[in-house]
Amino acid sequence: MSVIIEKSQRLRADIIKYLYYKKSLSLTDLSKLTKKSLPLVTSIVNNLINEGYIIEQGLAPSTGGRRASMYLLNPNHNKYIVAVAMDQLITRLTIYDLSRKVVLPMQYLELEMSQSLDDVDLLIKFINASIKKSKLNINDIIGIGIGMPGFVNSDLGINSSYLFVKDGSTLREYLSKGTALPVSLDNDSSLIALAELNFGKAIGLKDVMVVNIGWGTGLGMIVNGQLYRGSSGYAGEFSHIPLSDSNNLCSCGKRGCLEVDTSLVVMAEKAEKAIIDGVESSMKELFKDKSKQTRDHFLDAVIAQDPLAISILSKAAFQLGKGLSTLIHILNPECIVLSGRGAKAGKMLMPAIQQAINEFCIPRIAEQTTIKLSTLTDEAELLAAASLMVENSLFE
Repeated sequence: MSVIIEKSQRLRADIIKYLYYKKSLSLTDLSKLTKKSLPLVTSIVNNLINEGYIIEQGLAPSTGGRRASMYLLNPNHNKYIVAVAMDQLITRLTIYDLSRKVVLPMQYLELEMSQSLDDVDLLIKFINASIKKSKLNINDIIGIGIGMPGFVNSDLGINSSYLFVKDGSTLREYLSKGTALPVSLDNDSSLIALAELNFGKAIGLKDVMVVNIGWGTGLGMIVNGQLYRGSSGYAGEFSHIPLSDSNNLCSCGKRGCLEVDTSLVVMAEKAEKAIIDGVESSMKELFKDKSKQTRDHFLDAVIAQDPLAISILSKAAFQLGKGLSTLIHILNPECIVLSGRGAKAGKMLMPAIQQAINEFCIPRIAEQTTIKLSTLTDEAELLAAASLMVENSLFE
């Protein structure tokens, strides 16, 4: 492939990418974002219109001069992305079109991630069955984006914690072979940070910490407007800072990790123990419903302002705030976004976190950081998993 053709393909992919994130842009906007000349951008956009990728939306609002034409991705163009969001217990899958519209309702797989060599084959079977259920032509699917817990190196396509393969290939290669589609994968907390940067509360910000409150406790760091991964791709293991007041063993094999106090799994376990010990709570009846995980019942109880649930949440949030205080001193972020499944708890998370920050942070530093609640909550990882394929596809 010649250098000129390669640059042209990269530019068309970048134009599609910016329209995917921004929804609607003018030719001038695209020229500035891609740092390419207006005539070149115009030529590529016209080609993409002819191919059906882009349509003209109309004119921009008047600013006093000639109104610019606006462009967006064609919602009727048959191109789709499979998005997969995994946690330690449940795997969720949906399919989006390029306008981020859901074309396959959420699919669920109960997969308790372990060291088993069978896990990755179960995942492949689930993905293939879901694609078949969608009745989409596989040739119209751009690829599969997957977010997952563990030590994930997205560049190498491996997960050093889970989903081990049998034939010596990388996890990405094995998944791609098993589904006959391109695959991109990344750590779940890194993806949630990207979702907030592109679609949520971190839009337009430069230095942000995004806390993934889920079955574990994760962190994605945005530094100078970019996801910070560290030298080997494993930055953000916030949950394993040894700040716990207990000596409980963490899933990583160490003791005293922040996660043993702050994950939703631990909160739900504490609620179950309290109920066994005789504490009255609405969760006593909720936990009898086995159609949902106890962790989901716990969140429901928090939202319903059950006293026991709120008490447990507040203690965990205080510990979380203690950990965030440490990071505020080191990174001095302009914003902290509370995201992931646990963000459904909403404003009930805030008082205890703010109390810890007030107690442990130097005021001059703490007052420079705002705390925001995500509105994406448990869709964040799915949106970002889809955007993985947008980032990595040339849309040939």
